[in-house]
Order: sequence, then C-alpha cells, then structure tokens
Amino acid sequence: MPRSYNRFVILAGALIALLLVMALLYMLGMYYLEGKPRDFLQALQWAAGTASTTGYGGDTSWQHPLMVAYVVCAQFVGVILLFLIFPIYLIPVLEERFETKLPKESANAKNHVVIFDYGPAVATLIGELEQANISTVIVDEDEADARHLLELGHRVIYGNLDEGVMGKVNLREARALIVNSSDDRNAAAILTARQSGYTGEILALVEDPFHRQPIILAGANSAYTPRHVLGAALAARASQKVSPTVAGIQHLGHKLQVAEARITRDSPLAGKTLAQAELGQHAGVTVIGQWVGGKLIAPPTPSMRLEAGGILVLVGNDDSIRDFMNLCAGARRLRRDGPFLIAGGGEVGRKVAELLTDCGEDTFMIDAQPGPGVNLVGNILDTQVLTQAGLDNVQAVILALSADAPTLFSTVIIKDLAPDVPVIARVNSAENVERIYAAGADFALSISQVSGQLLARRLLGKESITVDPELRVVKVTTRGLEQHHPKQPELREKTGCTVVAVERGEDLLVEFGAEFKFHPNDAVYICGSAEAAQKFYRDYPQE
Repeated sequence: MPRSYNRFVILAGALIALLLVMALLYMLGMYYLEGKPRDFLQALQWAAGTASTTGYGGDTSWQHPLMVAYVVCAQFVGVILLFLIFPIYLIPVLEERFETKLPKESANAKNHVVIFDYGPAVATLIGELEQANISTVIVDEDEADARHLLELGHRVIYGNLDEGVMGKVNLREARALIVNSSDDRNAAAILTARQSGYTGEILALVEDPFHRQPIILAGANSAYTPRHVLGAALAARASQKVSPTVAGIQHLGHKLQVAEARITRDSPLAGKTLAQAELGQHAGVTVIGQWVGGKLIAPPTPSMRLEAGGILVLVGNDDSIRDFMNLCAGARRLRRDGPFLIAGGGEVGRKVAELLTDCGEDTFMIDAQPGPGVNLVGNILDTQVLTQAGLDNVQAVILALSADAPTLFSTVIIKDLAPDVPVIARVNSAENVERIYAAGADFALSISQVSGQLLARRLLGKESITVDPELRVVKVTTRGLEQHHPKQPELREKTGCTVVAVERGEDLLVEFGAEFKFHPNDAVYICGSAEAAQKFYRDYPQE
C-alpha cells in the first residue's frame, strides 16, 4: 500500500479524534465556565467550523478567560490544519491518485533492445536504434527518472532488480541487453539475465576499466569503457602525432605539409565565399577543407563561405604555406609546437595526457585537487591560473572537466584571453554540445556520442557517428586526367577529390600554372575522404 495513502488514513483518523476532543472540551467549558450548556451536536458544529476556519455558528463571544484562551488555541489549530497539514498530507495523495501509472512490465515486446538504467551514455544510441526501426525498453529503478522518461515518450519499465523486474521485459525475445548502471548493479543485472535463461548478447558500459574482465566473467559478451575512448578521441583531434589531419601525407616526407589556419573574427575574409576570397589563386597551396563547429566541410566548393572562427585546412610545401599566410589578411596559422593544456585530472584527462605523452607531445595539467600528473592546482575559471599555465604558448586547450557548466564558461574565458588557441572539449550531456560550440569550442565530443558509436557499431554493424572525419592523400596515375587541369573545379565536383601535388621524376610539383599539362609518367596525389577516393577509382579506373 502506498505510503501517502497510509498517511492519509492516519490524517483522517486524527482529524476525527481532534474534532471529538474539541467538541467535548467545548461542551464542558460552556457548561461550567460560561453557564450556557451546549449539546454534543452543537459543540461538534462549533468544533468543525473552528477547525475549518469557516465560522462559529451562533457562538461569537465568550466571557470567561479560560474559555477565551481555549477558543483562541482552537482557532490557531484550525489555521495550522488548513494551511500546513492538509497540503503536506493531502496533496501527495491527490498526485498519486491522478498521475500516470508507470508500466511494470512489457510482455509483448519482441526483437527489442533492453537497456538497464538510462543515462547520457545511451541517449544517442536510443536515437540510432529508433532510426533503424528497432524498439527499446528501458528498465529504470528510480521512479522519478522513469516518470521523466515516460513523459519524453520512451518505452520504460519501472521496477527494482531485486524484485524481478528483468523477468517482466520479455528478455528471451530481446536482441540485446545493454547495462548502463554502476558496475556492481551491472553485474547483478547480467547474472540475473543469464540465470533466467537469456543467451543473447549482453553489452556493458563499465565505469572502472579494472572491472571489464569481472563484468565479462559475470556473463557479458563485451564491456566498454566510454571514458577511455572519449579521451582517445580528444587526443586524436588535438595532436597530428596521434591522428594526422590528412592520412598518408607523411609518406611524402617534408615535400608536402598540412597546415591549419584560423579565420579571425575581424578578418576581411570572413563571410566571403572561397571564390570571392580568391584563395585558389595562391600558387602552391590548396584549401582542402574548413572546420566549422566541429564539422569538417570537405571538399570545399567555390561557394563555400569562410566562417569567422573557422579553421582552413591547407596543403602545400613550407614556403608556399608561409607565403599564403603572409598574403591572407586575418588568417593565423595554428601552432604545432608547445605543450597541450589539459584542464581536469580525472579519468578522461589522465587518458588524454597518457596518449599525448606516449606520442611525444608535452602536456600541462590543471586540476582543482592535487593528483597524478597535475602540474598546477587551481581553478580553470581563474584567469590568473590560465596565465600562469602559459595559455598563449600552448598548441590547444583540452577541457576534460566532469561538468558541462564550467566547460562552457571556461571556453568563453579562454576564447576571450586567447582567441586563436583551439579549444577541444569533453561534454557530458549530448544536448550541451551545441551550446559549447556556440561558446567558441572548436571541437566538442560527448560521452553519449562515444557510447553511441561503440554500441551502434556492434548492434547495427556500422559506424553511425563520425567522431573525427578523416581526409587522406592517395597516389594515383594520370589515367583519365589527361584533359584536366589540377585546379579545374570539375574534378573536385565530380569525385570529391582535390589534386594537391604531382610527382614528376625527382620533383614534387605543387604549383600549377595555366599551361600545366599532366605527363603520362606523372604520379598524382589526390586528397579526399575514403568515400571520395572510392568514387575517384570508379570514375577513373586505375591499372
């Protein structure tokens, strides 16, 4: 029986007893003190009127001091009953009576994915499954959370694991079980599912990496640590040593380089299209893409608008890139030396520092508490702490904080102090990603996106979320290109690939004048995504 209902029964009984006591005391007082006897019904009427604050019937004044004191006390009891006790006891009963009942089972679900405990880590996955027309059933042990999920339109079952809720979701017909609670509750859910005879796939999201093997021993098919994967993704976006912006270009040695240049807020280039800015006329440099709000626009078209704060991806040799930067007003080349400033010494921050250090990068970590790898104890929101950490001389700032509010505010502060320093942010809730981009972050990734990618790849057989789209340089022959010029937009529009260099004998050509012609023995280096490269091969078959 609900606790609020029990309280209501107690309240009703106490109210009846109070009215009886008040009526009896009133009878005695009126008889002995006032000399005006009242029968029980008259006294009960007075008690009810006083307790409900609606009036006193025919009795409006009293003479004896004790009787006056009694009536005053009774009046205050009525006020307390009406304005304090009734709302506390009665409103919960009414809410429980009229609120939507939470489902306790889902026996008709089939070919569904059961998710034990909702959280940010599975939010993106649920959307991916809905797009694939795969239903989900969420099991939540918290009543408030379950009610919120129901209001959002999710199919949710409210119940406790210890009370057999896993037996009410038709688990035998499910295509997978995903456990997303604390590690100990995950283990209990997995053991419960296996003991009930479920032989399907169980995927676990693990908090502590040391618990991966015990979770698998408990019966999970796979156990993932999204925070470690998130740290790896942030490190890959930060350093070209971890993950180069353009794959394959390292095979060309120092002849060809990739550079990134930010278009400043006051740049005359901001708002112009690529054609209007005439960037294609800078000999020896090819614009192969633009980062805007964490998205890579590639291949660039003549109508692509250059965004203030956007980052152009350039390919050329060292001299041509330097000349390009000197001629382009309001474009500043991003640093590729100096340390990475990491804010947050938690699990994600330590993983980022570990990966960057392993590949030879320098790191500097700030955290509010001393700990392993922390170089400076302080608040990332303190401008003096940022100055002390050498903000102006870092390659990038990686925000690995445990809450989104300080991440957003610190992004604003950093962009105000050092607008050209890239900010790479860890986000906890997927709905805050766009807000942090609006604050000025160059790259933001949520744990929901990471978990969604891991689980969607396993359940749907595809990588549904592109964390960091990759451009690559591919070496091809001139077959089919004889009538083209490297700078002609037709080739890029047709295949999505851009010619960035031509190898002719011992020379690597990056400047293509109007009279340039391909030679039969030339090796051509094209740049584009993996899909664009495949399209190039289809349109220009290689021997």
